[in-house]
Amino acid sequence: MKNHYFNFNGTDSTDFKVGIYGTGVFNAPKRSVDTVKVPGRNGALTIDNGYYENISVTYPCYIVEDFQENIDALRAFLMANHGYKRLEDSIHPNEYRIGRLSKEIDVDVKGVAKAGEFDLVFDCKPQRFLKSGEATTSITTSGTIFNPTRFNAKPLIRVHGTGTLTIGDYSITIDSALTQSYVDLDCELMDAYYGSINLNNYVSGDFPELVPGANEITYDGTIDITPNWWTL
Repeated sequence: MKNHYFNFNGTDSTDFKVGIYGTGVFNAPKRSVDTVKVPGRNGALTIDNGYYENISVTYPCYIVEDFQENIDALRAFLMANHGYKRLEDSIHPNEYRIGRLSKEIDVDVKGVAKAGEFDLVFDCKPQRFLKSGEATTSITTSGTIFNPTRFNAKPLIRVHGTGTLTIGDYSITIDSALTQSYVDLDCELMDAYYGSINLNNYVSGDFPELVPGANEITYDGTIDITPNWWTL
């Protein structure tokens, strides 16, 4: 049986001699929906809130070598890396999540502290991001980018120069008064910037999304687009 591992914020669990079992990582998140009961009406109305809720991802873990040393080092590492970080595992080598440790580490010690088993539970954002979506594509004047998933992606776009960028049904205009050589558009955060300089006053229109399938792009200049594909 293959020994699996996870990677949290750039560090492999194997650095602490920690292996994981391949269970607890295949669940899907819940859609946020409110139900409303109407007197005199059978059933309930549903209101879709337009997003998916966080999901709990559990890694059943074990250490069978230098247990005391490794569990102490793992605990210190996890406690020092609080908050949401990048989370990967060898079970899904082409994907990553954004998660944070959400429960205490409760170890079941075996063999006079020579081995131990425990669960690591991460509270994760609902998306499973595709590593292929981290590749940047440069497009000059016009082109097409194909979204291979069933979900709208919110890309990071570097727009060189000024003018109107159109992606599918979305258009966003960079004001000609902009003096910087480019502007970065974070379509997830709906934020425009150049380094640490906020440039939201220089953009107008809709931050683009990449719909499933082909997305036609036109711009009188060059853009660099990192699509951030994701699935559930």
